[in-house]
This record gives sequence, C-alpha cells and structure tokens, in this order.
Amino acid sequence: MRSKEYCSTCKTDISTVENSTIFNCPNCGKTKIVRCGKCRILAVPYECPECHFTGP
Repeated sequence: MRSKEYCSTCKTDISTVENSTIFNCPNCGKTKIVRCGKCRILAVPYECPECHFTGP
C-alpha cells in the first residue's frame, strides 16, 4: 500500500486533488516538495525545510 502524500503548503492529501505534483527542491535538491493542484493554481508559496528556498 502506497503512503499518502500531503501538500507542503496546505497539508491536503494530494490523491484527492487534480494537477498535484511532487518534485525535489529546485535549490538544494535534497527535500521532496509536494504541491496540490489548488496551491499551484493560486501560486501559494512553499518553503523548503532544508535550505529555506521559497517558491511559488
């Protein structure tokens, strides 16, 4: 069974939201960033817990 993934910003279970994505931090590459489709569309900022990079 696959573990659930939650948006790094709003903590929503991304399995229930369309257009969600998972990627490594574009600055350090060490941390997995999870973005739900809603936060992506609204460009809600996220912050990498490792290097504190902030992205839209």
